[in-house]
Amino acid sequence: MSEIWQLSATELAQRIANRQLSSKEVVEAHLSRIEAVNPALNAVVLVLADDARAAALEADKQLAAGATVGPLHGVPFTVKENIDMAGLPTTWGVTALAKAVVPADAPVVERMRAAGAIPIGRTNLPDMALRIHTTSSLHGLTRNPWHPGRTAGGSSGGEAAALASGMSPIGLGNDIGGSLRNPANACGIASIRPSAGRVPDAGYVPAEDRLLAVQLMNVQGPMARRVADVRLGLRVLMGAHPRDPWSIDAPFDGPPIGRPIRVAVLPEPPGGSTHPAVAATVRRAAQALADAGYVVEEVCPPRYEDAINCWLRLILGDFGSVLESLAPMMGADATAFLNNFNQLTPPLADAKAWSQLMVERDGIARAWSTFMADRPLLLSPTWTQLPFEHGFDSASVAGTAATRELMRPVVPANVLGLPSACVPAGRDEATGLPIGVLVTGRRLRDDLCLEAAEAIESRLGLATPIDPVR
Repeated sequence: MSEIWQLSATELAQRIANRQLSSKEVVEAHLSRIEAVNPALNAVVLVLADDARAAALEADKQLAAGATVGPLHGVPFTVKENIDMAGLPTTWGVTALAKAVVPADAPVVERMRAAGAIPIGRTNLPDMALRIHTTSSLHGLTRNPWHPGRTAGGSSGGEAAALASGMSPIGLGNDIGGSLRNPANACGIASIRPSAGRVPDAGYVPAEDRLLAVQLMNVQGPMARRVADVRLGLRVLMGAHPRDPWSIDAPFDGPPIGRPIRVAVLPEPPGGSTHPAVAATVRRAAQALADAGYVVEEVCPPRYEDAINCWLRLILGDFGSVLESLAPMMGADATAFLNNFNQLTPPLADAKAWSQLMVERDGIARAWSTFMADRPLLLSPTWTQLPFEHGFDSASVAGTAATRELMRPVVPANVLGLPSACVPAGRDEATGLPIGVLVTGRRLRDDLCLEAAEAIESRLGLATPIDPVR
């Protein structure tokens, strides 16, 4: 029989609703798991034990009284520490914001609570979430449960490590440059970067009014060990919210689509090299989709490298306007990474350059939209290389360049506002590290992405949670 902390969020919700488990038992099991394995990983940086226990008792009382309950009633969840929780600091991983207590929950936390879920802990991230390796000047390094010497990814690295090791069954992260999918890939779990606007994005820290790049490309989203839990989480989180004026109401299931669904497969994306084990994993995932009835074809979307370069110029051009104020808050490694990154991409010169960049983005989006009219899904690597050793990304300009190159498959979805799901599809034999693949789809066809990801998971998925490798 499985330990409680090994069960999925969906299974836990069902057992609590059926009175096979109490919320108190479930919360205590996860608190014990955090105590047992977090010292090796440093994924959870604040444990909300007292509040979680009180909420679990209340959840059990509501169930006993016959109350109508939500789809995650009594189930614990974790929250990345750049997502607002009322009465707690939104630290963004830096000492300067260690006491930046906020007055209200972010919309995604509000909706998880409304679904009956119980916050159990806050998870680690790199300084200001501006790195794909999770080490924080406030909280320190998060380790990968599969390999203590390799990155857990970022910026939602603490969240992914907590999920992979059984400290939490479901959690919240965000993604402006792969930050929901980078750590899912590194830690062997599932996640989705939802379509732009589907999930509301709002917060108080560092400011309520967001940079243009954040408005256009950042999303909040769910992370879990199983695709079914990611789907459940997305259904809970989605929908317009008054605090995000650009969020939308749209049905989860899109209109019927012709079957079999055609999938473009890109085992070795242009713009750099791809590790043979990664390319082989993508091809195995393509075969899994073919076995499930999809039509797969190795073909590259148009203007693929243009999409990557557009993301680079947009995010660096925009964040360049606030680096002077951010730099004093950030640690030495984080600053080195940003400085190296900036050296590799020329800044936008003026307002004309900004305007031309938006025109270019529109053309790339139109080209992809036309391409995806016939091929609604794209299967690719998440990273084109295996997770790197700690500090590799910031130690030199060459290391930063290699990091930028390996993450290139995640960023087209950000610049184009597309849904993109990560699902584990195997492990590297030499290192034991997990390898995830991306299923990216047409805008607002998150349902198709998760359906295909689940087909891959059913054939190639990893057995998680795991005990951390030490």
